[in-house]
Amino acid sequence: MITRRDFCKKTMLVAGGLSLPLAALEIFDPKKLLAEKADKARVRWVFLVDTHKCVGCGFCVKACKLENELPLEANVARTWVERYVVTRDGRIYADTPNAGRDGFTNDKIALGLGKYQQVKKENIEKAFFVPKLCNQCENPPCVQVCPVGATYQTPDGVVLVDRSWCIGCGYCVMACPYGMRFFHPQYRVVDKCNFCYHRISNGMKTACMDACPFGARRIGNIKDPGDPVTKIIMRERVGVLKDEYGTKPQVYYLGLSKEVK
Repeated sequence: MITRRDFCKKTMLVAGGLSLPLAALEIFDPKKLLAEKADKARVRWVFLVDTHKCVGCGFCVKACKLENELPLEANVARTWVERYVVTRDGRIYADTPNAGRDGFTNDKIALGLGKYQQVKKENIEKAFFVPKLCNQCENPPCVQVCPVGATYQTPDGVVLVDRSWCIGCGYCVMACPYGMRFFHPQYRVVDKCNFCYHRISNGMKTACMDACPFGARRIGNIKDPGDPVTKIIMRERVGVLKDEYGTKPQVYYLGLSKEVK
């Protein structure tokens, strides 16, 4: 004999099952999940920066701002260039005035708050430039903390921000260990580099790549063994930023110096 409680329970289970789409019942098929994962893995975008070739001209920063609707005068940028100066006594100075947008025409190091440091040339051990951009992490903490799903990762590895969903809570800004996220001065939502996804999805180069006259920036598919960028990453000595965080950054650097943070 079936009780009223059991009857209601079974009726709800049947009704609930009938209301579910067929796809919802199939997601637990491990073979299908594996096949979908393998199919999506055909492309995984990665970025290669050659610090030996970067001269700090700032063309990449300007091109990025123009391409991605960021005011040139805004004190934020999707990509920027840092200047490092290491003295003979071991001191390390780093600055990025205006994100490196106008190059580095002043030999004084900007310390912030209107203060500058003059380093004598005879005291300099080495000096170099390092471009930075979103690392498109394999394990992106920004995606994990977003409460509304506005920050998400595409099947080919690029982390994007949906402006229509972003509520501006700033959790992702705080979660990023690389300081790559900021609030857009016009749209009032979180913004960041997205590898010019609208361009690379259509077979084009990123705006910063097109603007770099020295070939310091390159993008490639790490899943393609024949890709020139993949060959460099696999065969040469490359480095990533803050590997100890376990985010698995996908921006690789040639000639990355230990002073870079």
